Amino acid sequence: MKTFNAPIRSLFALLMPLALLGQSPEADPKVAKRLRADVYTLADDAMEGRKVGTRGEQMAADYLTGRMAKLKLVPHELAPAFRSTFTAQPKVHGVAHGAPVTGTNVLGVVRGRQPELAPLVIGAHYDHWGWGGEGSLYRGKDSAIHNGADDNASGVAAVLELAYRLQRAKPERSVIVVAFSGEEQGLWGSNDLAKKLAALPVKPAAMVNMDMVGRLGATRQLALYGVGTSPAWPEALAAAGAADRFRLKIDSSGVGPSDHTSFYLTDVPVLHLFTGQHADYHQPSDDADKINFDGLAEVVDLVETVLRQLDERTEVPFTKTKSSASDTPRFKVTLGVVPDYLYDGQGMRIDGTTDGKPAARAGLQRGDVVVALGEHPVAGMTGYMEALSKFDTGQETTVTVLRDGGVLTLPLKF
Repeated sequence: MKTFNAPIRSLFALLMPLALLGQSPEADPKVAKRLRADVYTLADDAMEGRKVGTRGEQMAADYLTGRMAKLKLVPHELAPAFRSTFTAQPKVHGVAHGAPVTGTNVLGVVRGRQPELAPLVIGAHYDHWGWGGEGSLYRGKDSAIHNGADDNASGVAAVLELAYRLQRAKPERSVIVVAFSGEEQGLWGSNDLAKKLAALPVKPAAMVNMDMVGRLGATRQLALYGVGTSPAWPEALAAAGAADRFRLKIDSSGVGPSDHTSFYLTDVPVLHLFTGQHADYHQPSDDADKINFDGLAEVVDLVETVLRQLDERTEVPFTKTKSSASDTPRFKVTLGVVPDYLYDGQGMRIDGTTDGKPAARAGLQRGDVVVALGEHPVAGMTGYMEALSKFDTGQETTVTVLRDGGVLTLPLKF
């Protein structure tokens, strides 16, 4: 199957040598300008944090609808005016809490040369935590707007840039471009849309999800989740030179805390990209001026190349993976930390603590690496969760961490 036209192929030929050097080339000013415009608009205080079911969410949906129309995307049959609404019931500990909430997914289509082929999906969630609430890690006395520049205006900007490029590239397969809402509350929007797409005569061939891709750091770490959901992913990533462009952290499972999970559960191959956690996660300080736009452009370049590889395939086979969710031990306690999900050493490195929770009370700090809870060793995230499962609320133990080149053992009470 043939795919992108010659000018686009020539563009890749020019970009690839820069990427393969492992350097961080400065983004094309026009690309950076487009990415910057979308991030700054979505992460502006005027949108009040884009929480699902609020005025801010609808303002963001209006903006995204206009962007898709300007890009000349075609409305999908599930969203005649680029919008598809869903209703979900908020729950606390599995129990219905409050009134149902209606949210809006925004989606359009880059029409392929062969629209009868199974389409690809590229998506990112545009909702965030508004003025705070249950998902916020902010502990200030006053409520504050959570602009969510990295989480996830960055992903939405990346998806819109891909839509811009794909419209000009004329792929063989159609590509469904989606901005999801309700992700923060529990993948509400993607769950609704994935099921609707799966019920159509031709369901998606594959889905690429971009969530928090705006903080590529000096170490150039990029996490890729869902790589085991199809043999096509390792092949496409290798052909794209992903390991030469970035320091990769690979996770095979199709189940994870973002919208790709909804598609994996309908037997669609998924790939999720993530540039890492940071101290501004779910805080009012996650603002647009902290986005690495050159790094964001590099992530877009990689995804475009991967999509080109998929477009050349006659099919993208689906593979079930060992579910991280089903392997997760059940536990009754929490440490109250934000793990560094890109850390690939021994132990579990802390990227943040929550005031009033066991970790903060014990004096744990950002950068500490937990290597044991009591007598239970912590070799990584799985070991950390297994160790937590051994304790009950109110129980006292110790926590052993690596800090500043030394080993520190502190008393801990759950």
